[in-house]
Amino acid sequence: MTRSSSSAIAWPVERLTGTGPLLLLCDHASAAVPSDLDLRIAPALLTHHIAVDIGAAALTRAIAARLTAPALLACVSRLVIDLNRPTDHPGLIPCISDGHVIPGNTDADRLDRIARFHMPYHNAIAAQVRGQRPLLIAAIHSFTPALESGSAPRPWPVAILSNRDRRAADAALARLRADGLLVGDNEPYSGRELNMTLNRHAEGNGIASLSIEVRNDGIDTDAGVAHWADRLSAVLQAIVCALASA
Repeated sequence: MTRSSSSAIAWPVERLTGTGPLLLLCDHASAAVPSDLDLRIAPALLTHHIAVDIGAAALTRAIAARLTAPALLACVSRLVIDLNRPTDHPGLIPCISDGHVIPGNTDADRLDRIARFHMPYHNAIAAQVRGQRPLLIAAIHSFTPALESGSAPRPWPVAILSNRDRRAADAALARLRADGLLVGDNEPYSGRELNMTLNRHAEGNGIASLSIEVRNDGIDTDAGVAHWADRLSAVLQAIVCALASA
């Protein structure tokens, strides 16, 4: 497996090459902000969950390595543009996130950001899907234990999100719960509402898919990443085998 970036687009997509029927995606892998964009926020906010899915990139890379699976990771902060939102979604370029105002987004050039970041990322996924024709697409995310703006604590160490195609989600839920885990089913938010990447590239092509959300306090260390990579790799491998024999 090798790592490369696409030089043909305005902002790089990290690409992990691999073989097999599984494709991994990580929409919120990076806190990077291009040097020509000023969000006018404190730099410390770029370490928060509002800017990046903490631990998700490391987890994606670790799973990809264990399963020799290809993966695409987005290399721009979700505060610049949220790549898991439709282009007409009001939260595509957030002006406020978990109570934090993002002043530099109030006058953002929406079409420019879509052209620079959203379109190239999704074009890269579409090309990968066409070439690979995966049996399963898994999107890797993380969520914060509680929102800063006020909400109940989120007790699930891991959650599985899906839209209408429940093949992979139901299998993952069953395997994780059999291990005695408290697993969220479309928690802490629903894949019926926020599932743009998989809706477009998986369900839109009849490909089984799921989003895996790991609470970020479980993958903020190397040991935590390794633990969840081992556990989730086994789950994903089992699902792929079941799909292949169906």
